[in-house]
Amino acid sequence: MPDAPVLGASKKVKLDDSAFGARFKGPLVHQSVRAEQAARRRGTAATKTRGRVSGGGAKPWRQKGTGRARAGSNRSPLWTGGGVVFGPHPRSYTFKVNRKEQRAALRSALSVHAERRSIAILDAGVFEAPKTRQARELLDDWSQAQPTLVVLAAEESSAALSFRNLARVGVLSVESVGVTDLLGAASLVLSEPALEALTKRAGDPSKRDQRPHGGEPAPRARTARHRAPAKPADESDQTQAEAKA
Repeated sequence: MPDAPVLGASKKVKLDDSAFGARFKGPLVHQSVRAEQAARRRGTAATKTRGRVSGGGAKPWRQKGTGRARAGSNRSPLWTGGGVVFGPHPRSYTFKVNRKEQRAALRSALSVHAERRSIAILDAGVFEAPKTRQARELLDDWSQAQPTLVVLAAEESSAALSFRNLARVGVLSVESVGVTDLLGAASLVLSEPALEALTKRAGDPSKRDQRPHGGEPAPRARTARHRAPAKPADESDQTQAEAKA
């Protein structure tokens, strides 16, 4: 079972093997990263077609007799200042990734940090007030490679204010952290509530205990089997049986 040290203390915390000991699945990680990056695109690029460009109400010159090529509008895509053919328009770049695939990709990203020993646990209660020097000392004692990602819960504002001014240190809430953020960081720092939330979010539901509260396995429901009614005997068959008797 993987473990992680606690910053500023001489103890370690056991990590859930289902969330931090999974096998790395490259295709699912690649798909999740693409989906997250596509969702961050604004998609506001826009161009005007010839119907949206101002001007062009009159025919530039008569159809015949000038020696020039015929033209019906000076806002044609062939003209300078004309419309754009097949140009970009505002759109959404998001695409769907299945929930099981997202969880598998998140487990892969967390397991990479657990395998490299680049994950640590933070007790955010030591920050009674924002103090950047204290946060810097904790990271220096850990002496891990940077950039470092610090994942905190929403109520741990003092710790977030302490880490956010450090160079090459990013701070994110546990609700907004994604696979791209985890893979882009060389080291990872999790608070205790963030660790619990990420473990629950990345846990494999197929390995969870599905038994009821009593401890006994749930009884299997029995389905009623409908049998076809017996076929009535034919009168000719009955007479043949009586004759043989």
